[in-house]
Amino acid sequence: MAYVPGAALLAALVVGCSAGTGTDGSAADSRPGGPTASPAAPAGKYRTLPDPCRSVAHSTLKDLLPGVAELSEDQQEKAYAGTASVTYDTDRRVGCTWKAEAPDSSRSLSLDFERVVSYDTSVSDDDRADEVYGKKEAAAHLPVSASDSPSDSASPSDSAPSDEETDGETDGKSGDGATGDLQPRVLDNLGDTAYLDDLLIQAGSTAQHRTVSVVFRTSNVIVTVRYTEQPARSTEIPDSKELQEKAQALARKLVDKFSE
Repeated sequence: MAYVPGAALLAALVVGCSAGTGTDGSAADSRPGGPTASPAAPAGKYRTLPDPCRSVAHSTLKDLLPGVAELSEDQQEKAYAGTASVTYDTDRRVGCTWKAEAPDSSRSLSLDFERVVSYDTSVSDDDRADEVYGKKEAAAHLPVSASDSPSDSASPSDSAPSDEETDGETDGKSGDGATGDLQPRVLDNLGDTAYLDDLLIQAGSTAQHRTVSVVFRTSNVIVTVRYTEQPARSTEIPDSKELQEKAQALARKLVDKFSE
């Protein structure tokens, strides 16, 4: 059969045109004005959580839990080690508790670290954490003037304690209250946002204890510090100023630790 150059050229052109006018997905997506995927909201700064039981120096624990100094060396090490909270996902939530008995009072300290993750691609982890923090602050029922100027008319007993704070003790709360700058309030210059709550709990007819809670948010992590004192004598009332100062000092150290 005779070779016809023109026929071969025509066949090549037909094949080329067919390939260039395909309707596959990649060609359609490349058209100007085609649909594009919306970028996901930014993830939070923190992807893991530190070990809370290792987050407080022994020197700090010695100051917060004076009763530890009365123990033997082995008992001191056990007390300083703390007791880890039972959680189901240590990448999302961890905690630790320390307790110590002294002749004049017993004290306890607890930490709770919660890493918030948003599963909504339109909401960042930080924004979601801010929502969770906001609910905690609202549940604390801080005095209305807490974010402006403290009011002497309110007292720590105005705040309703949570189950974790009272450990089931709901027999009543003492009317004794810290006034002025010692009232429950929003705190400045602590993480992204923070507040302090101060509760004097009366359990039964005589026993009472004070719990100071400092809660702050740093990026997508919410940290709760709870510091409690129960005097040995029922007539004694734990000092708000001391407990608040120590709880805030620890909270500021934890902010620095998360910033490392």
